[in-house]
Amino acid sequence: MTTLAPAPGSRLRWAVADGWTITRRDLLHWVREPTPVIVGLLFPVLLVLMFGYLFGGAMAVPGGGDYKEFLLPGMFGMTMAFGLEATMIAVSTDARRGVTDRFRSMPMAPSAVVVGRCGADLLNSAAALVVMVGCGLLVGWQAHGSPQATLAAVGLLLWLRFALLWLGIYLGLVVKNPEAVAAVQILIWPVGFLANTFVAPGTMPGWLGTIAEWNPLSSTVAAARELFGNPGWGGDSWIAQNATLMAVGWPLVIVAIFFPLSVRRYQRLSR
Repeated sequence: MTTLAPAPGSRLRWAVADGWTITRRDLLHWVREPTPVIVGLLFPVLLVLMFGYLFGGAMAVPGGGDYKEFLLPGMFGMTMAFGLEATMIAVSTDARRGVTDRFRSMPMAPSAVVVGRCGADLLNSAAALVVMVGCGLLVGWQAHGSPQATLAAVGLLLWLRFALLWLGIYLGLVVKNPEAVAAVQILIWPVGFLANTFVAPGTMPGWLGTIAEWNPLSSTVAAARELFGNPGWGGDSWIAQNATLMAVGWPLVIVAIFFPLSVRRYQRLSR
């Protein structure tokens, strides 16, 4: 008896439908327990108020300009990096409690669980970005670029978030328990601050400024500042002069590495 394999188009529709089912499952969990989501949305707003009003008066923008307009694109980028540990905790907890094994026993597309988790977290990130943009408008930030450039900047920010989600999903499948996420959470802050988020890399020691320039977050933030028409930090290095190119390239590299690793790791759980 010969079993016919499903057509590629059928497999794709199957994977999309299964992924959306998992996405809905995660969204329903957030509806039932909204407190962590609300706290996650408001925490970046607190950082904007703190850096914009407590420290903003002491900050100078390279080449002149309003510090809040320099700061907000950086905070948009930081918001895309925040929540990585939440993704890891959710994925690790499902694996530890056996939920992932139950999904694996069902006739589902192999990528459905990780794709669904990524879809739900990306929707949450889009909501966080909307909140941050609203906060920025309230404190005096404006996008001076064209509507097309503004949408491109938002797209690059979400593109970075999409890539980082795959890193978080993979690490969540690798770690043995949710408590191990604390180590990653500690590292997020140095990585986020070691960028052009709050200050220009040119104000740092030479070697440290070079590391900050090559931080993928710096490329996305620099490209967003340029597209929004906000003050930037300039820079004469190749990475600084090609921020938009690298804002597309860095996440592409991350996705190319961690998407297949995540699917493969998911398929090999409990083996």
